[in-house]
Amino acid sequence: MSAISARCTRVSAPLLAMLLLAPVPAGADFMDTAVLQGIDKVTARVSRIEVPIGRTVTFGPLEITAEACHKRPPEETPESAAFLVIAEQQLDEEPTILFSGWMFASSPALSALEHAVYDVWVVDCIAAATEESESSTGN
Repeated sequence: MSAISARCTRVSAPLLAMLLLAPVPAGADFMDTAVLQGIDKVTARVSRIEVPIGRTVTFGPLEITAEACHKRPPEETPESAAFLVIAEQQLDEEPTILFSGWMFASSPALSALEHAVYDVWVVDCIAAATEESESSTGN
């Protein structure tokens, strides 16, 4: 395990193994956008952050990339999970990876970003094309 991975992942080895080896539920729906919530602890400003899969968005000095996002079907226990890579960009420096792993909407403390100024957690996974078409039709 690299020094960055060891520093970024604050999950015990058995729990990490369980998370990595756990299969995605057969009925899980893969979505194309991760919906996150972020808070700037200095200003107490809360922001909704939508991150399309494979894209990077910025939140303050943080660069957030969503690699995957899946959501259980409505008939199962609600759960949304996203695989995120969060790096901090300082002026004239290479980005520093602060977090790389799965975040779960139902258990934000299980695998969370630890930063002095910013908190980021998963709220939901959505299919952006479906959301746009529903809002344009007025549903």
